[in-house]
Formats: sequence, C-alpha cells, structure tokens
Amino acid sequence: MVVGPVSAVGRRRRGTRHPARRSKSDGRTGGTAAAAVGGTDRYGVRVRARTFGLLMLWLLLVVAAHAVAFGQVWHLFVDTRHGQLLDFIALSGNRIGQRRIGSVVHTVLNAMSLVTLAVTTAVIGFIALIRRRYALAVLATLLVAGANATAQLLKFRIVRPALGVDVERAGNSFPSGHTAVAASVAVALVLVLPARVRGVGAVLGAGYAALAGVATMSAGWHRPSDAVASILIVGGWAALAGLLLVAAQRRDAVVARADANRLAVGLLAVAGAALLFTAAVALRLTDRVLATPPDGLGRRALLTAYAGSAAGIAGTAAVVMAVVLATVHRVVPYRTRHEEAAERVAA
Repeated sequence: MVVGPVSAVGRRRRGTRHPARRSKSDGRTGGTAAAAVGGTDRYGVRVRARTFGLLMLWLLLVVAAHAVAFGQVWHLFVDTRHGQLLDFIALSGNRIGQRRIGSVVHTVLNAMSLVTLAVTTAVIGFIALIRRRYALAVLATLLVAGANATAQLLKFRIVRPALGVDVERAGNSFPSGHTAVAASVAVALVLVLPARVRGVGAVLGAGYAALAGVATMSAGWHRPSDAVASILIVGGWAALAGLLLVAAQRRDAVVARADANRLAVGLLAVAGAALLFTAAVALRLTDRVLATPPDGLGRRALLTAYAGSAAGIAGTAAVVMAVVLATVHRVVPYRTRHEEAAERVAA
C-alpha cells in the first residue's frame, strides 16, 4: 500500500526539471534572472545567438552613418561657398540678444577645460568600476579620449578654402572642440549609468551637449556646422565603443527589455526630428537671401538663420542621443550569465 504514493512522488520529482536545466532546454534564462526584475522576459541563449550578429551589424551601420553624415556636413559647409554663406549668416545673427545671454554663454564655455574633462572622465570610469563593469570603464574612457582627439586632429588637418566669405574669421574652426567635450562626456555618462536613471541622464545629457554647441555659436567661437560635426564624431565613437564592448562580451549577456527606456528614446527622437525639421525650414528661408550681405539683412532674417542653426545643433544632439539610448541596454547588458550563475550558486 505504501508503494503507490511513493512511486507517484517519484514520478512527480522526475517530471520536475530544475530551473537552470529548463532554461537550457527551452532557450530562456533561469527563474532567478526573471525574478530579479519582476518576471520580465529576457533574451536567452537561443535568441542571443541569433541577435548577436545583427547587433554587431547595426553598430557598424551606425558608425558608417555618422561618418557619412560628418562627411556631408564637412563638404557642404567647409568646401562650398554656398555652405560657408549659410554658416556666415547664421553666425552673424548671434549679436541679437547677446547682452542678455552673454553671461550664461561664457559661464557654460568657461566650465569646459582640460582639467574638467579629466575629472569628469575619471568620474565616469569610477562609476563603471563600482558597478564592476571593467570593460565598460575602459571603453567609456576610450570614447571620451577618442572623440576629443579626433575633433582636435581634424581641426588642425582640415583646410578651409578662402572663398571670399567671412574674411574676418578666416581659417578653419571645424569641428568644435568645446562641443566635443560636452557631447562625449554626456554620452559616456549614459553608457555607465544604471538603467533606472539612464533615460533621465540621456535627456539631460542631450540638453547639455546642445547648450554647449549653441553657446560656442553665440560667443562667436564656432560656426553652426562646427558644433553639428562634433556631435556626429561623438555619436560615431559611441557606436564604435559599443561594437568593441559587444565583441568583448560575445554572447555572454542577459539583456532586460525593461531597461530599454522607450519613453526617453521616443521623447528624444520626436524632439530631435521636430528640431531638425525646424532647422531645415530655416535653412530654406535663409537660402533665399544668400545674395544679400549679412549687414544688409534685417533682424528677422538674421534671427531665422541663427535660431534655425541652434535648432539644428539641438536636433542633432537629440537624435544622436536617441540612437545611443535605444541600443545601450543591449550593449551594456543587465548582467552576464556568469554573474547570474554566481548569484544562483550563492543563493
């Protein structure tokens, strides 16, 4: 009489698989990882094996897209008279309201120095280290150093042809070093921040990068295209750093869909698209008055060119940050499967 119940219990035990074994057979991560985020689905071994190559391809395309966009901005606004005139008229509009915002502009710009860059880079690396993301600490530092070195190298290597435009500011200023500092720090910080604050950090970082770019134009230090180019350089380096990080992790990552920050990504994308559309309209309007010297243009025309350029800088910063934020939860995973296994053993 005792054999029946015991056999039933034995059959139930044999029919119950361990969570870790079940995760291996059905292609999902174990229950521990899902419970850590309230049951959120995660990409397991099977899905990661399929998406690993697609993620690498996507990051390569992002690098290429930033490089192509940078090349187009370079060609139009540096090498052609048409583009130089557009930049000149927009920069000439910076005198409108300069007395009101002059102190703010110089405060923003004076806060950017080599010492500030070194300190903020060290803080970014420290945040990654205390999270035990050692590869991330190295690559975030590489992002900041690489983007700023690229901006400075290009500024000294690019020759701005003398086409009879803006003779007083002859010489090359493309791209903007100050904007590269602000944008690289903002993007690197987004990479190392925990997922729960990453969305807020991305919105604030995009605003900071845009403010720095517009400030260089308002102070008369840089043309609008200089700031746009620097943001594109940073975006390209961010994708390259992500590519190296994914290659280092290979397929040993557990990605949480809840970390995607879709609201912040959507906000940045929509805001960026709206700002770039505004910039395109302003560029079109400015294009109609190119034959008139800036000194002969009215306040409305100058303000349109200046505000449109500011919108273009801000829109570029928003779109670049949206691309970074949309990908970062895959590039910087919730955890690796080795960490997950260690937690399971410790539990």
